[in-house]
Amino acid sequence: MAEPEPSPVNLVAGTGSRKAVRPGDVFTLELADGRHLFGRVVGADLPRGRAPIPGAYLIYLYDAVSGSPEPDLARLRPDALLAPPLFINRLPWTKGYFRTVAHHDPAPADLLERHCFRTSGGEHLDRDGQPTTHTEPCGSWTLAGYFSVDREIGRALGLPVVGYSR
Repeated sequence: MAEPEPSPVNLVAGTGSRKAVRPGDVFTLELADGRHLFGRVVGADLPRGRAPIPGAYLIYLYDAVSGSPEPDLARLRPDALLAPPLFINRLPWTKGYFRTVAHHDPAPADLLERHCFRTSGGEHLDRDGQPTTHTEPCGSWTLAGYFSVDREIGRALGLPVVGYSR
């Protein structure tokens, strides 16, 4: 018998949305303790070659914790990332884990100077899927789900980490 799928332990689901996601969208992730984290979409509906799968979104998660779902845009800087950039699908929005709260077209200063993603074969690719040298932060050239986001948040903030109970 298959084990049940774990539930996020750090993220609270709200009302889902099917609204189009655009680069520059700022979203909140509500933590179980009522605090909020923030992220930004830096690439949307990316084609094959510029993402591990067509239609993926490239996001930043910031180390900006607040008691309010209103973002302080000045704190959403590339030198204040909670985790390396992630490729993700639309499920976090449709399930209500990500809630778009603002739109602010990113200026060059809002983006990492260079992106780095490690493939399963150990190669490093840039934001356009082209070979590059390793730089930090270096993400993974895979599609993350909202469970992966929950694990990244748990690890970064010292909170519980999603896993299967055995």
